[in-house]
Amino acid sequence: MATPKSQRIGILIITIVMIVGTLGSFIVMVIANDNAQRDQAVAQKQYDEYMAKTNAQQSELNTKYYPVISQYAARVAAFDAAAVTSVTSEDLLVGEGEVIGDSTQYSAYYIGWTPDGKIFDQSIMSGQLKEPIPGSGLIPGWTEGVKGMKLGGVREISIDSDKAYGDKGQKDPTGREIIPPNTPLKFIVLAIPTPTPVPYPGLG
Repeated sequence: MATPKSQRIGILIITIVMIVGTLGSFIVMVIANDNAQRDQAVAQKQYDEYMAKTNAQQSELNTKYYPVISQYAARVAAFDAAAVTSVTSEDLLVGEGEVIGDSTQYSAYYIGWTPDGKIFDQSIMSGQLKEPIPGSGLIPGWTEGVKGMKLGGVREISIDSDKAYGDKGQKDPTGREIIPPNTPLKFIVLAIPTPTPVPYPGLG
């Protein structure tokens, strides 16, 4: 029996709608994919520019400050732990900048070692400087030891264990002991003005 004309028209309309819907979905997917690729390319370009500026700043800081602190690396040596009973300091190089007080914003490069002369952490790595650390939120002995020094200067600080890491010592994220409990420490600290942060794209 022949299909009624009205039914054929209905089937045709449904078929056309399905084809148009499929094509529309395909076009939307293509456009979305193109937009995603463009967005990714823009984001990658912004990230590359950010890293280029960050690396340029780091290179500039390294050129300026590596020769300053590296010359004092030879001062790292074993010392008598029992003789370090308080926080003491010695200026190795007097800076020309702001005097560090309770509210001073600054950054620092450093070398830190234990009584056996072992460096447990430092800013020097493979003849280069790592990113300087903020001068806040550090152990009490550091905070006390840098007071009164001028930015641009270098100071050696001796810290008794109570104002270092106390009876807990310090471990790395894997649980390996870095600083044993009740260990006095010594640091060489180069204090510098905090570098202007490189803004990350989209964050101002």
